[in-house]
Order: sequence, then C-alpha cells, then structure tokens
Amino acid sequence: MCGIAGWVAFDADLRGRDDVVGAMTASMDRRGPDASGTWVRTHVALGHRRLAIIDLEGGAQPMTVTTPAGEVTIVYSGEAYNFQELREELRRRGHRFQTSSDTEVVLNGYLEWGDAVAERLNGMFAFAVWDSRSDRLVLIRDRLGVKPLYCYPTPDGIVFGSEPKAILANPAVRAVVDLDGLRELVAFTMTPKWALWKGMREVEPGTVLSVDRKGLRERVYWRLTTAAHEDELDTTVGTIRSLLTDTVARQLVSDVPLCVLLSGGLDSSAVTGLAAAHLAEAGEKIRTFSVDFAGREETFRADEARTTPDTPYIRDVVAAVGAQHEYVTLDAAPLSDPLLRREVIRARDMPIGFGEMDASLLLLFRAIRRDSTVALSGEAADEVFGGYRWFHDQEVVGTANFPWLAYSSAMSGDRAAVMAPDVRARLDIATYTADQYATAVAQVEHLPGDSETERRMRTISHLHLTRFVRMMLDRKDRISMAAGLEVRVPFCDHRLVEYVYRTPWVQKSFDGREKSLLRSAVPHVLPRSVRHRLKASYPSTQDPAYNAELHRQAHEVLADRQHPVAALIDRDWLRTAISLDPAATPASVRRGIDRVLDLYHWFELYRPSVELD
Repeated sequence: MCGIAGWVAFDADLRGRDDVVGAMTASMDRRGPDASGTWVRTHVALGHRRLAIIDLEGGAQPMTVTTPAGEVTIVYSGEAYNFQELREELRRRGHRFQTSSDTEVVLNGYLEWGDAVAERLNGMFAFAVWDSRSDRLVLIRDRLGVKPLYCYPTPDGIVFGSEPKAILANPAVRAVVDLDGLRELVAFTMTPKWALWKGMREVEPGTVLSVDRKGLRERVYWRLTTAAHEDELDTTVGTIRSLLTDTVARQLVSDVPLCVLLSGGLDSSAVTGLAAAHLAEAGEKIRTFSVDFAGREETFRADEARTTPDTPYIRDVVAAVGAQHEYVTLDAAPLSDPLLRREVIRARDMPIGFGEMDASLLLLFRAIRRDSTVALSGEAADEVFGGYRWFHDQEVVGTANFPWLAYSSAMSGDRAAVMAPDVRARLDIATYTADQYATAVAQVEHLPGDSETERRMRTISHLHLTRFVRMMLDRKDRISMAAGLEVRVPFCDHRLVEYVYRTPWVQKSFDGREKSLLRSAVPHVLPRSVRHRLKASYPSTQDPAYNAELHRQAHEVLADRQHPVAALIDRDWLRTAISLDPAATPASVRRGIDRVLDLYHWFELYRPSVELD
C-alpha cells in the first residue's frame, strides 16, 4: 500500500521541477512511511511513497523497464492478490523478474498486454504507467474503487495523485471550491468523479484513463452488469462460501504482521473465522483488534443504530477461533480534541462531519499500527449482501430517493440545515439530489420478466455498489493510510460482487433476515450468538462529556464573526443547537455541529477560495 503522484506537461520541461513532484509526494508521507522516490523526464514527473508489504527489500518505486523502444515506468499503490499466478504466466511468455514484488508483475503485465492488464488483475490498486514509447500516461483504478486516485486535467497534460492533497501541492493547481463541490459535500449522493475541489475529479473505479498529446481518453474495463442467475439456493450458498474462502486466503499473503478488524458483527466475524481457519492449517493464530469506549458495556443504551454492545460478541468470536485479541478502549476527551479533528480532515481532504466516528477510527488504526501493518476488514458486506436496515424498510424501499437519505438517521435529515440561508438557496440540494437520483437509476440494467420487487431491490443494490460503497471505502482507506496501515476488504473481490449482485432478492432474503446468504455461507466459522445478531453500526460514544465539549468549541466558532466559515454557516441554527442540553442533544444535531466544526478547521488547514456564484 502506497501513495502515488505525478505531473505530465507536454508544453513544459519538467527536468528542473524535482521540487514540485517531491512536494506532491511528501504530502502523502503517512501513506508510505518506509520509502520515497521520484522519477523525472522532460514532460513527466512521477513520485511514490512506499508502505512495504510484499518483498520488503525489492519492489522500490518508481520502477522502470528499459525496452529497445524506450523506458516504461510505473508508480503503483495497492495489492494484486493473483500476482503469483500472473508471474508464472508471464514467465511462460518470456518475462524475467528481478524481485518478488507484485509491482514488477503489474509492470511486466503492462508490457505484455498494455492497459488490458487491468482486466487480469484481482485486487485493490491504483497505478500510473508512463510509456515513453508512445509518450503516454496511463492511469488505472481497481473495479470497486478500494484504492483512491484523483486527477486534475491541465491545458497541456494532467496532475494526479492518490489524494487531493498531492495535487493541491502542485503550483499549477488552485485550492478552489465552487457550488458544485459544495453541493455534493452537503447532499451526500456520492456523485461519481466528484472530488470537492474545482477542476479536480476522481478516476472512476473500473476505468483506464490515458493522456497523450492528443488529449485525455477513458476506457471502462469493468462495470456492474445484470445477468440471469441460474443456481438454486444451495448452490448459491456453496458458491459464496467458496468465493469467500478463496478471497480471504488470497488476502492473507503478506511479508509483514497482519490482523483482522473485529467488531463482533456478522461481517468482521466471518472474515475473522475464515482467516483463522486458513492460518490454523499452517499452525498460526489470527490476531484481532476491536474499538470501544470506556465504560460503554456497563452503561450502554440502545439507540437507532445499535441494540446491543459489541463486546460480548467479540468475546464469543475470540473464544471460538482462538484469536489473539486486543481491545482498544478510548476515552471521550481525546475524541473531541480539535487537533485530532484536524488530522482527520487532513487525512480525508474535506470536512465530511463524521465527528468521533472518524476520530475513533484513526485512533484505532494508530493503535493497531504499533503491532500490525496490514488489517483485513468486513467493509462492504452490507452493500454486497443487503445488510443495511433501509434495505428492509418498506417505506424507504418505495421512496424515489437514495435509501441512505430516505432512511431516518443522524446522517440523513436536512443536511443543509447548518448552511446559511443564502447558501442553501444557491445550493438547491433538493433539485440536485433528484437529478442525481434520476441519473443513477437510469444506469441500472434489468432483466425481462423481473417483478417490481426484484427491479426495485436490484436498483437499491446498484446504488450502493456504485455510489455508497465508494464513500465507505474512501473513508477506510484515507483514515487507515493516515496511520500507515493497509486495510484489505475481502467483500470487494469483484468475483463475489458480480455473483451476489446477479442473485435474485428472493434468495438474498430467503430467511427473512438481512444478509441471509452470508449467514448461510459461513456458519461453520461463527459462534451461534453472532449468527443471530442483528445489524449494528460502527460504535459511537454515548458520553455526555463529548457533546459538552462540542458545544464549547461551537461557541468559539460562533464568536468568531470574521472567520471565513461565518459566510457559509447558519449562525441562528448553530446558536439554537448549542443552547440544548448536551446530555440530551439529538444525534442529528450533534452531526450538524460536527459539520460546522469540520468546516471551520478545513478553512484553517487549506485556506480555500470559495466561489458561490
């Protein structure tokens, strides 16, 4: 896992601009604490930060192969889980290897197949290849968007990086946010290609983007498609079990210490159980980590997101698989520290407003990083198998809106409420959301003869796998890499995603519960308590002291009338919000205060120019 950056300028000589690509690369030092490298030629500059996972001594980047027609150089982030099979195939085709890294396999794969190497990779990846034989840059991103990749087209080329901060470090790029950027930040529709910053965008998952003197071109090499599912239920369950067993085993390959993130929920417990079973064959034990808050089990109160605490279920899983487990217990005080908030905003390059949920995630990852460099996660199982509560809420299912917005929760509701009235009017979030929803729904393929229920549930699944999951994956990547931790996501194996997506809803919900197919595929590695546990969200502190500290900080923001954030926020809303009893502040209001505080610190960190016209 690493960070990549680069700059192509066909009308300039970049050979004296090492400082620029060096600064772009250095901005992502936490993504790659083990090594740094740059490579500069006349019209191209590439940079790389390395987190060494495979072949610790080899695999240095940028990596170059010199051919009779010119140099071909790669900067690569991620993991190709089938690199060993590809290496053997390439050897049979005459390629020779100097290292045991997957980077060299991908580079030689490009030499053999060109950008069609993308279709042959199983993994999470974002990489750039400069091909001097044709003076062409090729950017390739994995199918689901596990690894981030952003770009900023320029009149004579492009600037790119794993994170926006790398692009913003280039003097050719201005830190500007306009109404389009703000709309998506507030609306939460997960618009494809959106990157907040004006002129910048994501390289879409499953896409090859190439840049040469003729301009920029895109090729979609993978997308979610619909096809008839012919397997009976037993065969479907067995196939899912086989796919999960295979992908977890593949993702356990590492030359550095590895663990699993364990919450006691179905998803992380399934990964833990499968990983433990695989490692046991070699006489090894799995290591697991969990996060919770001081005194939470004793003082737990059920709420809209969680009916039970995690700890009892974690204990059951640890006992069942014999894991070596560590509880990371957090107090409320560090979670509300403004410096920690700034570190989260810096990691994500935007003021998303997730508050202590992001802060605790960063603290968890830092604690894990002291012992492990790689962690497996249960992320994306809810999107793949239909686990979120709104999949099973008939009112939400029947609403012509993004389900995560239609469902009543702290993250939905009127997300524009914290914005100043004139800003709200310019944003026109209702129209924007409706337009985005219509665009997203139009991309869903259906089969002749599908029932209305099947069409609707396929649409909801498609929205999650092409929009919602990308936000969740970006969150997990950006925060984990801010701690120098690589997080792998077995549920994003494209073979599994394709197979389950094409499975009819009647099978996905055959027993009347969420994630029916997953529960049925992995009972052999789960304790009984977890097999029957209801869906629970990522833990959030219930300590009133956290709310009280948020209110205190919001008072300071309210008092600073000269701060740039004052032009964006609704001061009356904020004044009313912090007048509430901190111990009784609704979760939706707390999230609104988090958004205001994020905006404040985002201005402090990035000094953006905001264009509201």
